[in-house]
Amino acid sequence: MKFRITHSTYYQYSQQVGLCQNEARLQPRDFWRQQCHDSRLEINPEPSDFQERSDFFGNRVAYFAIQQTHQRLTVTAISEVTVFPRQSRNELASLVTWEQVREQLQSQSQSNVGWAAQSMTGQTQSQSQVQQADVQDELLEAKQYLLDSPMVATTADLANYAQSSFEPGRPLVQVVADLMQRIHTDFTYDPTFTTIATPLSDVLHFRRGVCQDFAHLAIGCLRSFGIAARYVSGYVETLPAPGKQRLVGADASHAWFAVYVPGTGWLEFDPTNNTLPFDQHITLAWGRDYTDVTPLKGIAFGGGQHSLSVSVDVLRLD
Repeated sequence: MKFRITHSTYYQYSQQVGLCQNEARLQPRDFWRQQCHDSRLEINPEPSDFQERSDFFGNRVAYFAIQQTHQRLTVTAISEVTVFPRQSRNELASLVTWEQVREQLQSQSQSNVGWAAQSMTGQTQSQSQVQQADVQDELLEAKQYLLDSPMVATTADLANYAQSSFEPGRPLVQVVADLMQRIHTDFTYDPTFTTIATPLSDVLHFRRGVCQDFAHLAIGCLRSFGIAARYVSGYVETLPAPGKQRLVGADASHAWFAVYVPGTGWLEFDPTNNTLPFDQHITLAWGRDYTDVTPLKGIAFGGGQHSLSVSVDVLRLD
């Protein structure tokens, strides 16, 4: 499925801004489930300095600075992306238990990755050795997603909520699917309840929040049981009701999470919609939590008070 995404951010200041410096993570990633054909940023006023790089997690980051005085800043990202309709699943992913995955992430010994590398039959010894080395590297990279992060700290309350999903001997995929469904059922989507600064403990206590909160909640639950989970930011295509006209700019940013399964890779889950991201989820960036993938952030010298508005349009091209 091919999409054009237009994401516009508007800042209006009550006083003149003399200088601002910003980082934008608004350009989609390339990976096995997605290909970004073109992506550009339109910035007004025109920046005096503009640089692009990849951050620690491999996300695309644009840095820009504006040195002329201004009272309005507009940043628009326009991207064309193809999302492939497949999930990275095989027989191993549906069979491996959550205890086996936790043990792998804790031990990471050569002998313990053998079962993960043998997800295909008829391998030669050299092929098996290469696969074991790849799994070792993946496990090492995944271990960083076991740790507490700025917005997701493991707690006894999170573990208690997740406990019923973690039945002994249960395949990890079933554990996560059950947890996703429970979050979708138990929690109310309420954009008026939380802000970026709302602690996860409030989300759990009041059972309300938005997609960012539900992704953080699932990640905290999984990390509480020694399972590596990461935060994913992006968009999801929304279709108008039958007989209704599509509203340009009415879409929004979205968030979900992914879980690591040794020998298979990262599997994605969307608790807000109780679904597996397929060909309607477009990925921007991933990290430990929202703080690693903030779409646009920076500092401004001057400006006084400001207002912010965001417009997102996800248009299917084929």
